[in-house]
Amino acid sequence: MRLNDDLIRPVTVQAGTLDWMPSPVAGVDRRMLYREGGEVARATSIVRYARGSAFPAHPHPGGEEILVLDGTFQDEHGDYPAGTYFRNPPGTYHSPAAADGCTILVRLWQFREGDRKQIVRRPGEGEAAPLRDGASAARLLFDDGAERVVIEDWRPGATVTIPSQRGLELFVIAGRLTQDGEDLAPHGWCRLPAGYDVTAVVGPEGASLWIKDAPLQHPDILPIPERS
Repeated sequence: MRLNDDLIRPVTVQAGTLDWMPSPVAGVDRRMLYREGGEVARATSIVRYARGSAFPAHPHPGGEEILVLDGTFQDEHGDYPAGTYFRNPPGTYHSPAAADGCTILVRLWQFREGDRKQIVRRPGEGEAAPLRDGASAARLLFDDGAERVVIEDWRPGATVTIPSQRGLELFVIAGRLTQDGEDLAPHGWCRLPAGYDVTAVVGPEGASLWIKDAPLQHPDILPIPERS
């Protein structure tokens, strides 16, 4: 499967309008934003766990990056409420579940060679980041020089500009904004290659966003093994 895999063009997805697609596990559904591959895929998705659903224990040879959007995501290592951000690098292993249901943003097989640091940021954790014009709050979740991940709150009615020097990925957690003439509601997703800057106008209720500043695909990204 190939979905939004042209990384040299901007793409915007109004994910809140997409149908939920069943995964191989009962009670776990997906809205696919980007995908290259079958069940083992380089992918960005919104995943919804019904109450009491669980995935069997499995490894993540290509790494996994998650933002919990609502409910509480769980595995054998703990409970992760809405607002938690974590990175499970290549080689990690877990048994994900959600006793009361949850929704997460997840990126798979997008780690690069040598990215082995496991990160867990609970809601509100992360050092304060410099405020860009139009922002009222910013928290740094991860920065290793090759990529930078923040959560920002933008002021109602503000115009916010972000230069895209390496590539940008934005996900609207709450609120609304208009980017390049397109309205983005909660769970709206936008991916911009280098050279395509963000110039967003924030709606009257303000907006909260997850933002990644990084190449859209690292040159040393981990390869997905070919199936024999």
